[in-house]
Amino acid sequence: MATQTTIELEIVTPDGLVLDERVTEFTAPSVDGEFGVLPGHRPLLAALATGIVSYRVGGEEAKVAVGPGFVEVNHDKAVLLTERFIAKPDVDPVRARLELKETDEALDRFQGEPGSPAHLELVAAELWAATQLELYGDPPPPIVRTFTFASADPEGYGEASTEAAAAEADDEA
Repeated sequence: MATQTTIELEIVTPDGLVLDERVTEFTAPSVDGEFGVLPGHRPLLAALATGIVSYRVGGEEAKVAVGPGFVEVNHDKAVLLTERFIAKPDVDPVRARLELKETDEALDRFQGEPGSPAHLELVAAELWAATQLELYGDPPPPIVRTFTFASADPEGYGEASTEAAAAEADDEA
C-alpha cells in the first residue's frame, strides 16, 4: 500500500465548508497548545482554541484564523469545526484595531465577576481581534491582565486550622 503524501484539510463553520484543501502538513491551536499534523497521523480529537492555522500546499504556506471549536484527524483527513474563520485577504485591520481597543476598554471598566459569561465573552472578543491582527501581520502587543479571585477558604477553614494549631501548641506547653 502506497503511503499518502497529503492530508485533506476541511474547515467548517455554521455557514458551511469554508476551506477544503489537500495539504502536505498543517498546524493548529488547541487548548493544550499548538499541534502539527503530517500524513499518516494517528487519529486525534482535540479542542481548538482561537488562533492561527497554518498549512502547506505544495511548497507554499498559507494561514487562516479560527475561533474555538474541535478538530478530528482520521485516515489522512482533518475536519476543523469552528464558529469563526477568516482568511488574510478578508481581514480589515482598521476594524480589528477598533474592536480590540473597544474590547480592551470594556475589560478595563468591567465590574462583574472574572470568569463570568459576560467576562469570558469580552476576553473572547479581545482574543479574536488580536488573532485577526496577527494573521494580517500586525499583531498587537501582549496584554497582561491580573485578576483577584476570592479566597478558596470555604466557611473559615483557615480559621479552624489556626485554632487547631493554637490548641495543639497549648497542649504541648
